[in-house]
Amino acid sequence: MRHAMQAIDFTGKTVLVVGGSSGIGNAIAQAFRGRGAEVHVWGTRASAKDYEGESGCDLQGLRYTQVDVADGDAIRRAGPQVDALDVLVLSQGTVLYNRQEFEEAGFRRVIDVNLTSLMTCCMRFFEPLKAARGAVIIISSTAAFHSTKGNPAYNASKTGALGLTRTLGDAWAPLGIRVNGLAPGMVETKMTRITTEHPKRRQAFVDKIPAGRIGEPADIAGPALFLASDLSGYMVGQMLAVDGGLTLT
Repeated sequence: MRHAMQAIDFTGKTVLVVGGSSGIGNAIAQAFRGRGAEVHVWGTRASAKDYEGESGCDLQGLRYTQVDVADGDAIRRAGPQVDALDVLVLSQGTVLYNRQEFEEAGFRRVIDVNLTSLMTCCMRFFEPLKAARGAVIIISSTAAFHSTKGNPAYNASKTGALGLTRTLGDAWAPLGIRVNGLAPGMVETKMTRITTEHPKRRQAFVDKIPAGRIGEPADIAGPALFLASDLSGYMVGQMLAVDGGLTLT
């Protein structure tokens, strides 16, 4: 137990959570801060104040930067400017409804945010991660394991994130960088409100989940801490489903 507690201590470590202003990314960011890390987050709004009072958005103690991850140049310019980065969490994501992803513009937008930006962020921080022998955690989705027929771009991007996790894990492990990922199931966030705030849709999902409930962002934070810690030091290129058992059924 003592070893486990020490392994989940990030005092003196630097963490960046892309998409850390709300939802799953925000829960992960606050979990790292609660264990001593200096935590930077990227979000889409002009300042941290623009998130005040919004559910699932707690930027207290976090170092915030506005970055449009669909813009590669913006990623390459953005901070933190560090010589070493211990943990990079890639939790950015978007989805378009009403068949917008069947149109080229919508499809490209989702792919740019959900997939292309993952690689751009990884390359932006490759040298600091290498210097720290750090960890990358890519947030995919259980959508990587099944069809989501109304959202082809979302599905393709999350499946691509699974492949990227495997490939970068293979390529970078010899350099001391561990790349792994998490595939959340149905989690209560802004992106899932179309389901979670619709009683019949919500219940239909709950009925499919062996754990008997919709997930919360905090449910994803614990596994993220694990993947960044020494406890998972021999794990490379893996994508862990964190879904209450949804993909078992």
